[in-house]
Amino acid sequence: MPIHKKFPDDIKEVDVIVAGGGTAGCIVASRLSDADPNLSILVIEGGQNNHNLPEIVNPLLYLSNIAPTSKNALFWKARKSNYLADREVIVPTGGVLGGGSSINFMMYTRAQRSDFDSWKTKGWSADELLPFMKKLETYHGRGQKEVHGYNGPIHVSSSTYRGSVAEDEIVKAASELGWPEIHDLQDLDSNNGTQRWLRYVSPDGKRQDVAHRYLHPRLLDGKHPNLHVVCESQVARVLFDDNKKAVGVEYRANPAFQLPIGGVVDPVRTVKARKMVIVSCGACGTPGVLERSGVGNPEILNAAKVPVVADVPGVGNDYQDHHLIFYPYKVGLATDETLDGIITSRMDAVKLVQDKHRLAGWNGIDFSSKIRPNDEGEIDALGPEFRAAWDKDFKNEPNRPLMLLGMVNAFLGEGAPEAQYVSMAPYTAYPYSRGSIHITGPSLDDPYDFDAGYFSDPHSIDIKKQLWAYKKQRQMIRRTAMFRGELAAGHPRFPAGSKAACIEDHQGGPLLDDIPYSAEDDEAIVQWCREGINTTWHSLGTCKMAPREDKGVVDANLNVYGTTGLKLADLSIPPENVGANTNNTALVIGEKAADIFIRELGLAAA
Repeated sequence: MPIHKKFPDDIKEVDVIVAGGGTAGCIVASRLSDADPNLSILVIEGGQNNHNLPEIVNPLLYLSNIAPTSKNALFWKARKSNYLADREVIVPTGGVLGGGSSINFMMYTRAQRSDFDSWKTKGWSADELLPFMKKLETYHGRGQKEVHGYNGPIHVSSSTYRGSVAEDEIVKAASELGWPEIHDLQDLDSNNGTQRWLRYVSPDGKRQDVAHRYLHPRLLDGKHPNLHVVCESQVARVLFDDNKKAVGVEYRANPAFQLPIGGVVDPVRTVKARKMVIVSCGACGTPGVLERSGVGNPEILNAAKVPVVADVPGVGNDYQDHHLIFYPYKVGLATDETLDGIITSRMDAVKLVQDKHRLAGWNGIDFSSKIRPNDEGEIDALGPEFRAAWDKDFKNEPNRPLMLLGMVNAFLGEGAPEAQYVSMAPYTAYPYSRGSIHITGPSLDDPYDFDAGYFSDPHSIDIKKQLWAYKKQRQMIRRTAMFRGELAAGHPRFPAGSKAACIEDHQGGPLLDDIPYSAEDDEAIVQWCREGINTTWHSLGTCKMAPREDKGVVDANLNVYGTTGLKLADLSIPPENVGANTNNTALVIGEKAADIFIRELGLAAA
C-alpha cells in the first residue's frame, strides 16, 4: 500500500490504530501485519514520509536532522529554569516516519542487565527481553554469539569507515586511566570500560531506521494489503465509548506540512478502531494525546478544560533525560578523519554521498564508554550527599555506570577556527532529576507546560556527576598524541591564574600530569554546566509502567489504567532509566509490545 498524506475518506474503520509512526510504532504495526495480513492497521504519523530521504538514509548527513530548520524533528521548549542559568532548553525528538531512529546519532548501545531488572515488572526482566534484543538485529560485531542476533532487520556494524588513528589513541589513553577496552560492552553485563563503537548502519553504509527496515518493505511487497500509513497528520485525541473503551481517534492534517488551501482548514477527521488503539508518540508526545483524551490528573485536565475519562495522575510526570555537554579539542588528525570539513562546507557532503565515498556511511563516532570512579577518594571529594547516593545506588551495583562518555570526531558548535577537532561528550546515566510535561488546553495548538527538570535533584548529585566527568574526559584526551589544545570558548571560564586554565595551543606530545583544580575551579565547571548542559535526545518515563498507586500509567501488558482497548508502546513507559543511548530500548519495547498485542489478539507469533 502507498503512504498517504490524506487517508481515504471511504475507510471509516480499521482493526488497529497506531497513533505515532516512531521507533516502537513502526515495529508494532509491521509485526502485527506479519502475524495476520488480513488485520487492517492504520499508522498515523505527524511528520513526513522518510522513504529514501538523503539526509536520513546517508549517515554522513545526520546532523542536519537536528538543525533548527529541520523538518524531521520536533522541538520542545522547556520553561525557564534557575537551575540552568535561567535558560529555556530545547529538546528535539523525532518528527518524521521512523521517529528517533531516523534522526539519531546511530550509536548501538544496549541497556545494562540491572536496568531492565530494576523495572520489577513480570515479562520485562533482562532475561525475558534478551530474545527480543536478538530478534531485532543482524549483528556484525565481536562478542558472545548467544547474546546477539544474526537474522534481524536492523544491521549493526562498523559501516564503511572508522577513524582508526583517533580511535586507537583514545582507547589507549582510557586504558591507562583504568578503563580497559572491553570485548563487547553491549552484552548486558560488562561495564566500566570502553569500546570501539558499532552503529545502526549497514556494512554498505545505510542508516538502519525502523521505517526502512520494518515498514517500507511491507508496504511495497504486495503481501500486506491492509497495512496503511498516513503521514503529515497529527493525532489530537483518543475516542472512548461509554464504557471507557478506546474506539478510535481524532486527527488532522499537520499545518507544518499541509497549509490550508484557499483559506480552508482541513477538518478534524475521525477513524474508528474495532480492536485496539496503540499510542506511540514518544515520551514528549504521548502524555499530551492521553491528556487531550481525558486520561490524566483531574486537576490538570480541569485546568485545561478537558472532561475527565480516567483518573491517572501519573500521566506526564517523571520526565527524564540524560544530560549532555560537548567539550571541543584541537587535534592533529587528517581532514578525512573528522567531520569538520563537512560541517564547515569545506568538503562537499552531497558529492561524497553521490560518489559512495567511504565517509558517506560514517557518523564520526568510533569510541564510547560506560564508566565509574575507580578511586573511592574521588567519591568522597564530591561531598557527603554524593557519597550517600553512591553507596545507595552504585557501590553494590557494579553493573551500573555513573556516566557515559563518547567522542565525536568534530566540533559541534559555531565559530571555531578552521582546524580539526574532536568533542568529548560526557552524559549522565540514571539522572536523579525529574521533570514533567502537560497540556494547557484541549487543542493541538495550545502550548505545553514542559519542565525538563535538569539539575533539579536534591543535593545537586547530577551536576556533581558532570563535575567529575569533566575532569576525567579532559584528563583522557590530553594523554593522546593527537591532542593539540583546548578550544577555550568551549570550556569553563577558569579564574585568572588558575592552574586548570585551558592550553589553547600544544605541540609537545601527551600531557600525563593530573590537572590541579581549586574550589574556585570547581565552581567555574559547575557554572559552565548550568549554562551549557543540554539534551542527549533520550527523553523517557512520562507514562511509566508501574502500579497505579506509584503514579504508573500502564500495567505489564501496556494497558492504560482506567480504560480498555488502549495501549502504549514507546519510551514513555520505562519506570527506571537505562545506562545507555535509548534507541535500543525503544526497539526492544516495540518488539516486546508487538508480541503482547499479537497474543492478546489471538494471532500467530510474528
